[in-house]
Amino acid sequence: MAWIKVINENEAKGKLKKLYDRLMGPDKSQVANILKVHSLNPDVLEAHLNLYRRVMFGQSGLSRAQREMIAVVVSSVNSCHY
Repeated sequence: MAWIKVINENEAKGKLKKLYDRLMGPDKSQVANILKVHSLNPDVLEAHLNLYRRVMFGQSGLSRAQREMIAVVVSSVNSCHY
């Protein structure tokens, strides 16, 4: 497993804090590590979120369920719990 320096929720400032606040929502849970790896570059985190939104919710010949199934299969093949 790689160890990547990240900025935790309680240390975030500026744009990163705004993005974390959006990700945590009203329940104030933790930000997923898969997103936190971008914390040293908030612009990349924002681009990741925008890409995810377009892939999962944008116009497509695939249904939302099909997109979710593909994500589950890819995660399983990669032994990734996300």
